[in-house]
This record gives sequence, structure tokens and C-alpha cells, in this order.
Amino acid sequence: MSTSSPNNWPETFVSDTTMSRAVNRAVRAGRLRKLGSRLYTPNLRDEPEAIVRRNLWQIVASYFPGALIADRTALENAPAEDGSICLITEKGNDIALPGIVLRPRRGLGPQEQDRPFIAGLHLSSIARAYLENMRPSRRARSGSLARTLSRRELEERLETLLRRSGVEALNHLRDQIKALAPALGLVAEGDSLSALIGALLGTREDDLISPIARARHAGSPYDPDRLELFHILQRSLRNHLTVPCMAPSRDPVAAATLSFFEAYFSNFIEGTEFEVSEAADIVFRGHIPMERPADAHDILGTWRIVSDPTDMGHAPASFAEFLVLLRRRHGMIMEGRPEKGPGCFKSVPNRAGQTVFVAPELVEGTLSEGFSLYRSLETAFQRAVFMMFMVAEVHPFADGNGRVARIMMNADLIANGEERIVVPTVYRGNYLAALKALSLTANPEPLIRALDYAQRWTLSVPWGELQTTQAVLESCHAFLDPMTAEAQGIRLQMPSQLKT
Repeated sequence: MSTSSPNNWPETFVSDTTMSRAVNRAVRAGRLRKLGSRLYTPNLRDEPEAIVRRNLWQIVASYFPGALIADRTALENAPAEDGSICLITEKGNDIALPGIVLRPRRGLGPQEQDRPFIAGLHLSSIARAYLENMRPSRRARSGSLARTLSRRELEERLETLLRRSGVEALNHLRDQIKALAPALGLVAEGDSLSALIGALLGTREDDLISPIARARHAGSPYDPDRLELFHILQRSLRNHLTVPCMAPSRDPVAAATLSFFEAYFSNFIEGTEFEVSEAADIVFRGHIPMERPADAHDILGTWRIVSDPTDMGHAPASFAEFLVLLRRRHGMIMEGRPEKGPGCFKSVPNRAGQTVFVAPELVEGTLSEGFSLYRSLETAFQRAVFMMFMVAEVHPFADGNGRVARIMMNADLIANGEERIVVPTVYRGNYLAALKALSLTANPEPLIRALDYAQRWTLSVPWGELQTTQAVLESCHAFLDPMTAEAQGIRLQMPSQLKT
């Protein structure tokens, strides 16, 4: 294609001697601008970094035709944090571009196992990439990253591969590495990689650096993505200090009513729906409807826990105690559903909508890491919120996770003399949206605000005789369907806001 006409310039191109005069004229006329060494664009509007990123691999191929993408770039599959793109080429030096640095080195070019890539480039095979990243490398300049990943980064990547793809995939990679290492002259690096993989699989000893790799070797692997969410929530909670909502002294009737509605609403959130009168018959008169025995046992099991002041006054002081409480309480809730494994951690993965929960083999390790953060929090409200999210996010059981998460939350509050948190039906959407905000977008603030409001609402309700309290809750819109409430612009109201 001719480049003499402005209409024929591609968005980026590397000039050569055949077009230098035309390029210089176009630059002087304001039709082209220079982005880097011999790199030009007719795009006079967008930021140079954006233009380079948009045409990245075509630019790389223009400077280094047929180059092999190697070292850290072959594993990261993108420019490094400092903009580095590492290549193996026959010749050439570093080239600095807006937001990008091309870093070629000499070495063995593309081999049979390497893959064709964009614009005639090649991409190192995964086995080759791991082998070559085992080579020591120094920073090329101040502020730049090393060409190869650190030992810790490699451990973390291999652990992620094991977690996502399984033992067979990691063993297959190890076989490929052993076969390839002699041809690349990287036998020592191959032996080191084999030892590292063996340590992750628990079949060999090796000096591991990464905490997640060490946990895997010790037989307590965890989900690092969930742990990052836990850290985010913990940091946010430590910056959220409120005056404790101390629970008032209540007579037995009021206490029983509060516990009843806690169990009623907690089950309603999960889709176990009864009329209040039906649920009262189940709880207070032992009437189990023949057509819905399992649903009735869900409500009854939840109520038995939340109405027991001894049980609900017990918060875990150790991880071992936490596991005992969690399993026992779940077993009581799900007693009527033996097929769900009451009190037993899940054996198959589970999900809800877009959220895929923690894999079965990572449940205990993830809970253990999270529990360490839970213990670092100072107030009962902070620990309660963290506890609820941790259990809900790990989803350690096949079913009943939301209910047991809220029970664990309220036990923390009650053990410290604070008001429990009841989430009424109309507030279900607020509560679930707040959970998703943290799970999917790492934003903890909606969850903290939602539970803070729910606790203050629970404290403000004049709990008393069942029917009288039901009337108050109705006036607060507590039983209203969330979608209906949203369509009508109705929100959960504090009793103090009601017109008398």
C-alpha cells in the first residue's frame, strides 16, 4: 500500500528509508506525529499511550519481525507493570515507546513447541516460559523490572495453575519441562522446577517462599482471591467505629418473639417462605406440615439455635472452636435435609449467579486464613460483619450457608451484649446487593452500612407479644416483597419514623 497519501497511513507504522521523505513532509504539514523511534501515527487526538497499546503487537512485529515473546511476558501475557515486553530476537536494542519498553535479547529462536502469534510473532510455550523464568535476571535500569519473574511469583503462578487445573495438569507440565530442558540448555533450571512442583504437590521437600505455596505444601491450601477480599473488608472495618448497640434486657416473651422473627426472616431470605402464622405453628406448636417437612425443619432448626441464649452467647476463641461451632450449628439447621450433608463441608463446588464459591479442597485453609483476620478486629460489630461475610463467601456447605453465616454473625454480637441483626424481607435486596458489591467489585462499604442500619432497626423495634410485634413490623414494611417495595419507592422504616 502506498503511504504517500494521508488517507493511506495506518494508525501506527514504523518508517523506513523508502518512506522517510513522505513521512517528514506529513509531519511538517501536521498530518502525522511521532510517537517514538521511527514510529508515527496520523491520529492527532488520542493519547500516545492509548495508541501504542491499541496497536501493540503490530508495532512489536514492525520493529522485530518474527520475534519470540519470552521471559516474564510469556507468562504474564501482557506488558509488565513498568511497560516491559521481553523478546528473543536476532538483533536490536531496547526501544522506549509511550508506556512501553521493548526489551530484546539474544537466544534460541522459535522452536516447534512454541506457538504462532499475532503479526508473525511467536509465543513461548508454557513449559519454555517457566524454564526461562527460572534463570536469574537483574533489572536493566533503575525503576525497571527484571526480565524474569521472582521465585515467589513463580510459586504463586504454579499454585494458581494447580488450584484451577488440578494435579494432572501440573504433572503434565512437569513432564514437558523435563523433556524440553536439555534442548534449551536449562537442565539445572528444569531440576529446580521439578522440585518446586513436587513441593506444591506434597511429594517432595523444597524451600518455598510464597505463603500460599507453603500453605499448599502443609496441606492447608487457601483461595488467595477470597483472602484479598477478606483483607479489604478487614481494613475497611477497622476504619468504621460506631457506638455499640447494646441489647436491652427483654422478658421471655419479647426474647422469644425476636428469636422467632430472626429465624423467620433468615429463612425467607433463602426462599423458605411461610406465612407468619404457619411458621408460628411450626415453632411454638410443633406442627410440621406434611407437604413441606424439610422447609419446616429448616425454620425449626434455625429457631432452636437463635432462641438458645447459651448457644448464641458463644463466640469462637480459636479456629478449632470455630469449626466445631460452625459445623454443629449447620447440622442443626439442616437436620431435616440429610441429603445436604448437615454439618459436613461440601464435596463438590457450588455457585450462585456470577459467584463461584471456594473450591471444596480450599475451604478449611481459606477459613483458617480468614479467621486470623477476624481475630484482629476490635469491636463486636466489626467481628460480626467479618464473620458473616467470611462464611457466606467461602460457602463451605452444600446448602444453608446464608443462614449459618447470619447465626455466626449474631452469636458474636450476643456474646458481647450487643443487639443482634435481623434482615427483614423488604431489606433482602439491600443485603444481597451489598454482599455482591464486596464479592464482585471489592467494595465493602455497602455491606457495612447495610448491616449497621439493620442492627439499629432491630434495636428500635419494640419486641413483645407475637401479634403486637407483627403489626409493628407490618407498619415498617418489613414483610413487603423487595421488588414490590422498590417499584413503589417504599423502604424499611424505623419504628420511630412511623406516624402515630
